[in-house]
Amino acid sequence: MPTIGTIDNASTAMGQAVRLEAVVKKYGTGPSAVTALRGVDLSLARGSFTAIMGPSGSGKSTFLHTAAGLDTPTSGSVWIGDTDISRMRANKLAKFRREHVGFVFQAYNLLPALTVEQNITLPLLLADKRVDKGWLDRLTRSVGLDELRQRRPAELSGGQQQRVAIARALITRPDAVFADEPTGALDSRTGRQVLELLAQMTRELAQTIIMVTHDPAVASRADRVIFLADGAFAGSLEGATTQQIVDRMTESGKW
Repeated sequence: MPTIGTIDNASTAMGQAVRLEAVVKKYGTGPSAVTALRGVDLSLARGSFTAIMGPSGSGKSTFLHTAAGLDTPTSGSVWIGDTDISRMRANKLAKFRREHVGFVFQAYNLLPALTVEQNITLPLLLADKRVDKGWLDRLTRSVGLDELRQRRPAELSGGQQQRVAIARALITRPDAVFADEPTGALDSRTGRQVLELLAQMTRELAQTIIMVTHDPAVASRADRVIFLADGAFAGSLEGATTQQIVDRMTESGKW
């Protein structure tokens, strides 16, 4: 199978954040079984920003769930950092995700009764971990929330709420952040600001971000775009413009 995203020497020195080896994911058994991922090999360096694209039914959501440890592969292995999570027991895997994986979704999933600061630090509270005030201060400044830390979600705009969600995903210093259509509920201007913030996190904090999207304009903000079709690797582009991504999608004949 093709290896997606060959890592250069500098990236190798930094290490790999996420690695999938011959990952197959099937749902059901017998003749009615559906194969959602077909032997996917993937290697992503720390500090990379990758977009995952594909038509409906291509396996994007299954890829995200499997790579992030929300679902278990039928065969193959998934590594986050130096840990093979493929065969972890459910309780151990849940603890690992809480400490090593961040999530940003289209829905902000903030708790309305908590302040911005409390929402951001909630993963640490759930893991019974101490809050590093210096890191919290740096994060809130980086995402533009320093003056809003005592507000509650209802007092924030949609873009500000998504910034809280991004800071919450980063508070544990995860090996990787998985974003599922993170700008889907935002207007175009606010969406661009959130995407720039994600790109900024990779540059300034060496954070690894894997983003699933159907929008070529959104995908163009990533360093690399990986295409899936029928659960398999269907090509990739690096540093691509929106038009180049659209052209690739059109050429595939499946979009």
